[in-house]
Amino acid sequence: MKPRDFVVLIGVIGIILMMVVPLPIWLLDFLLIMNITLALIIILVGMNTTDALQFSIFPSLLLITTLFRLALNVSTTRNILAHADAGNVVETFGSFVAAGNLVVGFVVFIILVLVQFIVITKGSERVAEVAARFTLDAMPGKQMSIDADLNAGMINEQQAKERREKISREADFYGAMDGASKFVKGDAIAGIIMLLINIVGGLIIGVAMKGMSFAEAGEKYSIMTIGDGLVSQIPALLISTAAGIIVTRAASDGNLAHDLTGQLFSYPKLLYIAAGTVAALGLFTPIHFWTTAPIAALLAFAGYRMTQTMQRKQEEEVQLEEEQQIEEVRSPESVISLLNVDPIEFEFGYGLIPLADTQQGGDLLDRIILIRRQCALELGVVVPVIRIRDNIQLRPNEYIIKIKGNIVARGDLLLGHYLAMSPGFDDDSITGIDTLEPAFGLPALWIDEPTKERAELSGYTVVDPPSVVATHLTEIIKKHAHELLGRQETKSLIENVRESYPALVDELIPNVLTLGDVQKVLVKLLREKISVRDLVTILETLADYGTYTKDPDILTEYVRQALSRQITQQYTTSGDSLKVITVGPNLEKKIAESVQQSDQGSYLSLDPTSTQVIYQRVTDQVTKLLQSGQQPIVLTSPTIRMYLRQLLERTMQDIPVLSYSELEPSVEIQSMGVVNL
Repeated sequence: MKPRDFVVLIGVIGIILMMVVPLPIWLLDFLLIMNITLALIIILVGMNTTDALQFSIFPSLLLITTLFRLALNVSTTRNILAHADAGNVVETFGSFVAAGNLVVGFVVFIILVLVQFIVITKGSERVAEVAARFTLDAMPGKQMSIDADLNAGMINEQQAKERREKISREADFYGAMDGASKFVKGDAIAGIIMLLINIVGGLIIGVAMKGMSFAEAGEKYSIMTIGDGLVSQIPALLISTAAGIIVTRAASDGNLAHDLTGQLFSYPKLLYIAAGTVAALGLFTPIHFWTTAPIAALLAFAGYRMTQTMQRKQEEEVQLEEEQQIEEVRSPESVISLLNVDPIEFEFGYGLIPLADTQQGGDLLDRIILIRRQCALELGVVVPVIRIRDNIQLRPNEYIIKIKGNIVARGDLLLGHYLAMSPGFDDDSITGIDTLEPAFGLPALWIDEPTKERAELSGYTVVDPPSVVATHLTEIIKKHAHELLGRQETKSLIENVRESYPALVDELIPNVLTLGDVQKVLVKLLREKISVRDLVTILETLADYGTYTKDPDILTEYVRQALSRQITQQYTTSGDSLKVITVGPNLEKKIAESVQQSDQGSYLSLDPTSTQVIYQRVTDQVTKLLQSGQQPIVLTSPTIRMYLRQLLERTMQDIPVLSYSELEPSVEIQSMGVVNL
């Protein structure tokens, strides 16, 4: 234990001994002055705290000071009754306040006790009780707010722990203050009782034992009783006031004086009104004008100075802001912010502002939230925040979609109209503005409201402008999802898996593959619109085969085979067979023979003539399937699948290329055509 710990322990033990052991007069005077000094320090500290928890020891300190004050009361009462002498401090307080008139002294003392007991103590007790109740009621909501901020990434685990501890300490503090306020109330009652004991006991002892007359005993013991009560009640009043200040203070950046002057005198015009009112009291009432004039002048001068100060402060803030802007422009770091590129941007002309303005009924922001959820479910990736802004350089009804600062799609909308797509046969009665559906490039019409119902009855697919934009944006995100998945995004996905499968992630990264190797495999899957949501299976496969090869192309093929059930369900519906275009043996042999090996991996090297022939043969078969309303799918052997895909994606990026190993054995395959040389 440290020396100061011994001092506190000895002090508490000494307080208890004071109630039993008589004290000499000089020591009693010293302790009475110490009591007043301690009360003064407590109220000053309470006024200068900005948060109640900065003075969290106050409930315990309140109990100790109350016990100290009661011990002093016992000691002074003992000296008053036994020796008719309570010391110089008590006698001085009694004589000074009474001023030769015992009635005045008693009245002042009674007023002080009533203020202490009825006003300060009662109010502090009630405020502490309400504060404790409200603090406990608010704890669940505060805990939920902390958990929400932690889940959103706004704070870390350490900050969340500190906030929870602060909430717990606040509840403990206000609960302790609620109980400690009862000591203050009891102390006030004890002061009144000791007053009666000193008066009655003093009169009895003075007259019966010390041979004083009744008047002499009454005067002597009354002065000592008043002094004893004042010496006791003044520190009690200070500490009760400190308790009220602490429990009524809201957390702020300043102390009581700062907040009082800053908030009470923050409206100069109101000071002018107050000055005029005070001056009017002196002019139109019997109150002398020279009594109110100094106060009115002081208020008016304060209002004038505050107005000047506020104007000067505003000018300084404007000047400082301008200097900061100039400094930012001059600083080399100001250019760095211009280098940031948003992953996805959606810009539109001023005519399409109602789409994003919620006050005009626009729900584009809500639709974008749904788009991100849909992409997370279908592709297994978290789509970054989509930046939405208007662009006056665009046509009023035009919008563009950017990926990493580059325009990848654009379209036009007509608000107040509907996009109608033909079911395969046109109805001459349905008229509108010819256009193309932006997501899939299908011919369509912009029709007005009266034509909408007739178009729906005729079998047209009718879509409102917000749905057109949402569909177009969704397809663009799916098409370019592989561009949005970088190493940082891959790390976030893997960390999510680590929470449930830590052994898998620890084995794979970085012992078998690096983060970049995993990201390359995921990008290749997304490029062919294969969902990476089943990331556990993907990582398991990479952990199995990553020890044999680091080639991302070969690893991707292993992963695709592991995802055979998912790929089969993606291209077939329940109970349907898979209609495909198969690759003939001659073409497979030609591609296999054209594969070249290098230090960077294998690649396909075909002569231009053979390449053109392959393009033409595949195009013919794809056209036949499209004309019959079927989705074209190219099926080949596992050994050449990735090379054929590399060849076709240059001109037919949306045509899936599958291998036999990627399909479930139970699916029925129907060959609708053969591509051969």
